[in-house]
Amino acid sequence: MSSGLKIRRLCAEYPENPGVRVLHGVDLEVAPGEAVGIVGETGSGKSTIARCVMGLLPWAGVTGSIRLGDDELVGMGEEELRRVRWRRVAMAFQGVGGGFDPVRKIGDQIAEPIRVQLGLPRREAIDRARGLLDEVGLPADRFGRHPHELSGGEKQRAMVAMALACDPEVLIVDEPTTGLDALTRGRVLDLLDELRRRRDISLVVISHDLGDIVRLADRLVVLYAGRVVEEGPTRPLLEDPHHPYTWGLVGAFPTLRTTKDLRGIRGSAPAPGSFPSGCAFHPRCVQAIDECRTRVPDWEEVGDGRGIACLRGGLRTLLELREVSKSYGRGRDRVSALEGVSLRLRAGEVVAVVGPSGSGKSTLGRLAVLLEPPDSGRVLFEGEDLTELDETALRARRRRLQLIFQEPFEAVNTRFTVGAVVAEPLVINRIGSKEERESRVAAVLEEVGLPGGPAFRSRLVCDLSGGQAQRVVLARALVLDPQVLVADEPVSMLDASEQAKVVLLLRRLQVERGLGLLLITHDLALVGKVADRIVVLDHGRIVDEGPSHRVISRPAHPLVRELIGATSDPWAS
Repeated sequence: MSSGLKIRRLCAEYPENPGVRVLHGVDLEVAPGEAVGIVGETGSGKSTIARCVMGLLPWAGVTGSIRLGDDELVGMGEEELRRVRWRRVAMAFQGVGGGFDPVRKIGDQIAEPIRVQLGLPRREAIDRARGLLDEVGLPADRFGRHPHELSGGEKQRAMVAMALACDPEVLIVDEPTTGLDALTRGRVLDLLDELRRRRDISLVVISHDLGDIVRLADRLVVLYAGRVVEEGPTRPLLEDPHHPYTWGLVGAFPTLRTTKDLRGIRGSAPAPGSFPSGCAFHPRCVQAIDECRTRVPDWEEVGDGRGIACLRGGLRTLLELREVSKSYGRGRDRVSALEGVSLRLRAGEVVAVVGPSGSGKSTLGRLAVLLEPPDSGRVLFEGEDLTELDETALRARRRRLQLIFQEPFEAVNTRFTVGAVVAEPLVINRIGSKEERESRVAAVLEEVGLPGGPAFRSRLVCDLSGGQAQRVVLARALVLDPQVLVADEPVSMLDASEQAKVVLLLRRLQVERGLGLLLITHDLALVGKVADRIVVLDHGRIVDEGPSHRVISRPAHPLVRELIGATSDPWAS
């Protein structure tokens, strides 16, 4: 039975780079018999934590506390460490076969720590090594083979057997499935889970693969630039990440549950020595504010065994509709368009609103930006109730909330030039000089894939193609640097080729700018490619909502199944 591992305020640097911290005050706890996963991008410090626990870094570069039961490992002498390694804490290193001597037989290498650490006679050590190979599911003849004679999966199993040789209390596995095919990966993960439960040991799983973590870990620790940014029970954390970085990791992970395009995290992870000041994630964050650039966030417990380090309390809800209703007409002619609809849109998120014609989708879009007031309910932007603002205050907020209409040629005056159409919001809001506005218009036109030069800016909108006109309308919406885009059937008037281009453009801009995107459409095929969550409307009411993969693969309402069945698919049998 493990006595558990407790890490407090761990800081570390490598001797070849003195003064360059790789870990910054890491806290981590592994209870007896618990499996904890550590995830993060390359260079986040995952393997450095393991090296510190194993005493493989000179203590001169390590501060803080690492307690294994009642014993403090930081500062422990080499002789004492030898009695801790293998016997109490062991590690299966990253890379299949990387931890083996290529010229010695596998069985002899597994027997060596048994003989050296436990002082057993050679014959008894060999017998125990054979038993370990059998326990990890390797045939007896693998005992006398060299590492190069084993497959990747067999070498990984042999590495686990060697780590378990002295019956440790804590087992650390670093990237246990790197380089393995899917079937072999599954078998190795099943083996680790079975061994952990059978031996009742603590397991620390270091991986960039969320699939490994879900299968093995009870609890998950998310590391970025040497700091823990989020922690909690594995499945709840991955299904509803709170930190913007965790949100990005989940969106970047491929899964068979959905055909949604992968959403990478903008920018690149910093290397040790070039970690930004303040919150290290702020240059890539979709919701960073000035304070994030200068202040390191404190750790905050948020309930249900979860914690987060974020100055904004985690992912912010940008737009929220609470029980909004809207009707048109009077008396007997009164028609209800929306009844008690609630939804929320977070920073960097794509929420799709789908439903048949007349379901209330476009009405919802107009209410979301308060082009029309709701009859009842509230519309909140960053927690502020827009329905209570006067026209002057509302106009200022609308700069951050932009609506892209369904028909581009009806959304703007087609007798205006492209430059005038895109610059109009700047003129109305009295932003910049004429030269500054022209420069801004040119930049945003190029951002949406159109020429920014004077020749194109002077063209009339009526002379453009449908795809060009839609991009101009998008540029007009972006010129005020909004936080939320509400796109009402943005590609319904375009051919398939132009649809694909505009959708990819919307997705790219949404990721790069960190926009919240409320996508209103009847096209479930489109939704499946871009949406994080789906809200289904019918006769003004929400009949289904949830993660896009769930709504499409396991619809909870007959209308959704009907919409899926009616989706155009030229390859359907």
